[in-house]
Amino acid sequence: MNITMSPIGVFYTDEKNIPRHWSVSEAEGRLEIDPVYAVGLKDIAAGQKIIVLFYFHQSPPFEYKHLVQSPPHKKKSMGVFSICSPMRPNPIGLSVLLVLEVASNMIRVKQADMIDKTPILDIKPHISE
Repeated sequence: MNITMSPIGVFYTDEKNIPRHWSVSEAEGRLEIDPVYAVGLKDIAAGQKIIVLFYFHQSPPFEYKHLVQSPPHKKKSMGVFSICSPMRPNPIGLSVLLVLEVASNMIRVKQADMIDKTPILDIKPHISE
């Protein structure tokens, strides 16, 4: 089965030191969504959190040796599906970001763990209990 995806936008940031995970990040940036999808941003508002799915566009090609990796913050080897490594069979990332502002086709966010020019695949609501 082939699965084809196209980015709906791009993440931009001036930050140079991007944390490895959104939960420890204060980095800011903006999601610039293709104008054809802008109406889909309706009802996203400052102060809420959103889930952003993105493509690890600078990750090296996946090799089976990456099924077990040693994260820099752990002292042991771990399975790729139990860590947030960008080296994955399908290089898809997920972040939970705080919305700071929404204007037209742009969402300014905080808690980013994506590098500049990261392709955005989807945005979903973050629903907490």
